[in-house]
Amino acid sequence: MKKLENRVAVITGGSRGIGKGIAIEFAKNGANIAISYNNNAEAAAETVAECEKYGVKAIAVQANAGNSEDVRKMADIVKEEFGFVDILVNNAGTIGLEVLIEEMEEEEWDRVVNTDLKGVFLNSKYFIPLIKARTDGTVGKIINISSELSKKGRERYGHYAASKGGINSLTMCLALELAPEINVNIIAPGPIETDMILADMEPEWVEKEKDIPLRRLGTVEEIAAAALLLASDDGNFFCGQFVSPNGGAVFF
Repeated sequence: MKKLENRVAVITGGSRGIGKGIAIEFAKNGANIAISYNNNAEAAAETVAECEKYGVKAIAVQANAGNSEDVRKMADIVKEEFGFVDILVNNAGTIGLEVLIEEMEEEEWDRVVNTDLKGVFLNSKYFIPLIKARTDGTVGKIINISSELSKKGRERYGHYAASKGGINSLTMCLALELAPEINVNIIAPGPIETDMILADMEPEWVEKEKDIPLRRLGTVEEIAAAALLLASDDGNFFCGQFVSPNGGAVFF
């Protein structure tokens, strides 16, 4: 039997990158999939098609993770399509512009915090009732995607690091509120080779990111494997934990 057979997983920001990788890995393991996307409908449709290859049901819903009306509407659609949710992966996010705090526009701060941190709050708020609606006795799961930078920080990325640090604190609060029916944990990736990184960053920056003990960027598949561990019954004793596949970029 597959590790997520007949379970329902919601992955925010699932049209590309880490979100797409997690959606496909969950589908391989038998989960029905609902992803959200902000504006790239074509990429979202590709993710859905790849998930459906594994014989599961998959849908994509356009929803800005930081917009309460969008998230509420998505939760209604998921309820209508599936009836309940077993797993929520709060993945949607943006890295923001590289800028010093003293030079950062307030709008840029709000944009990043709204997507990266408020998005986790809103999706948790509206999908927790659907996780509680399960009746099969399995443990519900929420996985929040943070970052190694939430612990060590980085100059010119104060808005991003602060948002991810907020996710860490919110995760611990949710873990205390929801245990033992729902386990809430963090995945905090290190430098990962995603299409966004390769497209938006200069080659010199990418090479600098490889200057860690394992001498390479991580892969989306490696993050998806960590998500599968936490989402499946193999992860039933993880609660409020900070899991950081980062190639030795920082030790915790």
